[in-house]
Formats: sequence, structure tokens, C-alpha cells
Amino acid sequence: MNDLTDSVNVAPVKPLDILYRDEHYIAINKPSGLLVHRSFLDKHETQFAMQMLRDQIGQHVYPLHRLDRPTSGVLLFALSSAAANRAGQLFSEGGMRKRYLALVRGFAPEQQCIDRPLKEKLDKIADKYAQQDKPAQSARTDIRCLLQASLPIALGKFPSVRYSLVECWPKTGRKHQIRRHMKGINHPLINDVNHGDNTQNHFFAEHFEVSRLMLFATDVYFGHPYSEQLIHINAPLGEHALAVFERLGWPVCEQAYYAKEF
Repeated sequence: MNDLTDSVNVAPVKPLDILYRDEHYIAINKPSGLLVHRSFLDKHETQFAMQMLRDQIGQHVYPLHRLDRPTSGVLLFALSSAAANRAGQLFSEGGMRKRYLALVRGFAPEQQCIDRPLKEKLDKIADKYAQQDKPAQSARTDIRCLLQASLPIALGKFPSVRYSLVECWPKTGRKHQIRRHMKGINHPLINDVNHGDNTQNHFFAEHFEVSRLMLFATDVYFGHPYSEQLIHINAPLGEHALAVFERLGWPVCEQAYYAKEF
């Protein structure tokens, strides 16, 4: 989840942006480059979402799902171990839906269900004692292309650069699932160090002055384990993403990127 190669030197804004809070749960808008919790994979890091939020609100928090270090967006925590256990049971049964927006290379298909098993990616250090020969696990991501753009700038053998903004709804939770699935259909995410197009990444960083992974966890939906109400939490894309989108000829207001039924 937190690869060293995904490190991004982005200082998180303090205090953390709280998107939702009740007596049982709290959600923040995690900045790109911020680790969720301490990891011996990066012993020199000093800031972590879990500890920062704990200090900010003055109580322990319990993360309820994963979010890769370079990905920004909705990160949900429980405010007690009992609430975490209750939510964990619900989420293991598919009770949480997550929506991501991804900026990818090329013109992505209008709509597609990517149903491709993925072998677990093991870290040499963290997974030293894990089973090394696990079979591939089922993995499914539903995608829809929202916007496309072409710039008349030659890159490599191509006379122009093309981009798509893709809405992604992962139905399973495999490591780097969206990133690996999009690479598998030849539309890798922009600024993806591990699974992307390095030529495109270098061009994008120079031309747009943006080096962060262009993946945003924009929405989380879940049935509240206590009230049973449907909770929808949305994270804004932020001004830097909107500035990139403006240069691609896309809308510059957050509302233009709100979720619609998929």
C-alpha cells in the first residue's frame, strides 16, 4: 500500500480537512503524499494521517480502509474499537462503495467492466514471511470515461498527447487495483511511478508542473452501522487538480465532477 517508490514530497496542510464526523465515525480529506499510519518501510517519515488526526481531535482513531500514500481523498476512521468492529463486519460484506477519479493516458473506453484477477504484489521487506505463491485473486473495477482532451504537442512517435478523466468504482479491494487495471487496458494513470508511462509522466510533470499521482478518492458511500442511514462523503479535488483540468479545457468548478449514479 505505502511503497517507497510512491513517496511524494508534499507537505500536508494542517489541520486536516474533516469531511464528516458523528459520535462513531470521522472522515478526512487525506492529502497526496501522506501515509495513513507509521510504516517501517519509511522510517524517516514523521507525519501520518492517523496520528495527526488523533492529535487534532484529542482521541484515538481506527482506520477503516486503505488509501495508497500518493492517492488523495476520503479516508474514514472509527472513533472507538467497537465502532471499528461494527463497521468492519459491514464493509467485509460489501457495505462500502468507493468512487475514484483518475486522469489517464489516451482516450479511454466510454464504459467498461474490467474483470481481471490480480496476483498479490508482495514487498520484499514487509511481506518477507508471507506466502510467495498465492494464486491470483478476483478483481473487478467498473469504469466510465467522463471527459477527453487532446493537446497538439508531439511526444515520442505521437503527434499529440491525449488524456481521459475516468470514473472508477472498484468492486474488490486488491492492492493498487485501479492502477493495475487501467494499465492492463493500456490507459495507465498519469504520474504513476510503479505502473505508469515514464515518458508521459516526465512530460506531464514538466508541462503541467504536477508530479503527484492523478488519482482521487472522491466519494465513499456506506450504510451507517448504528443509524442505518445511507452516508455519502465527498472530497473536493482541490485547486491544483482543477487548474490542470482547466488547461485541458474541462470545467473548473467542483460541482462538475460530483458523482452521478453508475
